[in-house]
Formats: sequence, C-alpha cells, structure tokens
Amino acid sequence: MKKVCIIYNDNKKEALGFYEKTVTYFEKNGLEVCSIEDVKSCDFAVVIGGDGTLLRAGKKLIVNRDLFIIAVNMGSLGFLTEIKVQEAFEIYEQVLKGDYELEERRVMEVTIGTKTLLAINEAVISKGEILTKLVKIGVYSKGYFVNTYRADGVIIATPTGSTGYSLSAGGPIKPTLNAMLVTPIAPHNLSLRPIVIDGNEELVCSIEDLDQVGYLTVDGEQICKISPENKIKIKYSNKTLKLVLPKNRDYYDVLREKLKWGNKLY
Repeated sequence: MKKVCIIYNDNKKEALGFYEKTVTYFEKNGLEVCSIEDVKSCDFAVVIGGDGTLLRAGKKLIVNRDLFIIAVNMGSLGFLTEIKVQEAFEIYEQVLKGDYELEERRVMEVTIGTKTLLAINEAVISKGEILTKLVKIGVYSKGYFVNTYRADGVIIATPTGSTGYSLSAGGPIKPTLNAMLVTPIAPHNLSLRPIVIDGNEELVCSIEDLDQVGYLTVDGEQICKISPENKIKIKYSNKTLKLVLPKNRDYYDVLREKLKWGNKLY
C-alpha cells in the first residue's frame, strides 16, 4: 500500500477544508495517509498552504530523499506552491497513474560553529538593530576574498530564493540553476550589485567590525546572534526538494502572473 504524508496550514480555514477533501480522496484510492512523523516510510507528500508552509514543512520532508511533494497554493503569491486548487485533484490523479514531472530545488547548508541549518530560500547576515550603523561583512570563496559589503546586510540565496527576499533587494530571478546569489541589502557603495556564484563553491562570511554584532537569519525563521569571531560557512547540501510540476507549465507565465509583468501601473 502506498503512503502519503499530508500537511496543511492550520491557520487557514480553507486549507483545513481542502486537507479533509484531500484525505478523503487518497483514502478512497487505497492510500494510507500518514503524519509527518512517519515521513521516512511515505512515497510522496502533499503540502497545502503558501510558500511559508512549504518552506517549514520541506525541511522535515527532505529527510526522505526519495519523497516528492505536491504543493497546493492556499497562499498569496505562491512561487513554490505553483499548483492551483482548481487543478489539484487532476494532478493527484496523474501522480497515482505515474504520469507527472518533477523539478528538483537545491538546499543550502549554513554552518555556524557546530550548528548546521538548512536553507531552501536564503541565509541573511544583517546588522543588529534598525538604528545601528551599517555592518561590514566579508565574503570569501574557496579561500579567495570576494568583497567586503558595508550595508544593512547580505543575502545569500538559492535560485529558489531568487523570487523572495533577494528579489526585493534587487537580485536576479532564476529558479533552477547550480548557483548562489549574493545580494547586498541597501549597500553604502552604490556600485555594489548582486553577483552569481558557482554552486560548487563554499562561501565563508563574517562580520569585520570588531565592536559590532549582527544576526544570521535562515529562511526568515531560524535566527542566531553572531559576533566577529563567528565564521558562517555556506554550501549546497546533497539534499533536494522535489516538486511536482503542473503539466505544460511555463515558468515565464508564472513570473508574469505573480509579478504582474506588463500590467498597467495606473
């Protein structure tokens, strides 16, 4: 018997209603519905919510390397949760028939001391408080000096995260690429621009002001206070997030729809 893990955003009433319909559908089709505690024995997962729901759930789901995810959008933008409610049951049926496409999204490992965090979207090194002075952040790759960023902070994003915080700070968009994006946040030097780093490299970042502290934030949730003596190492993990794609999906259509490209601004 196949097993499916179903996760939903319990803060949204409509997500609960759709979760119940999804459970009924899979049980009628002979599948066992499991909780996230049993994810290692599941064949695939369904996540019902927005991108935030998928980011939180994804880090627990990727412990099962063979598992793939059907991400149903119950949020607003939904760059990661691309599947619309109206097409979800059609895609459920395609998955049960084995007729589906997958896209793999890479996941970063962010190490500080003995602690390693997983980042699906980004790691952000930023200044301590809103009224504190700009922070100086040194970035190195393969032992070579890349740059010192004097700014509110620096975003190290995956291609998946290129449509998140990095985009808001002026970074480029590309969801599938073996690369990391380094995007400064409000840099003092206007010549500083986002750069693209080969995904096979490991970045090492640290605060260069000896009298200043900052914060490391991973995917907008996991926060660590950091000091100049801390070295933050960022590289790609061997884990990936496997997402089911809608058939005939055109990512440029997704961008035009989500970002309102070409729409009148008045």
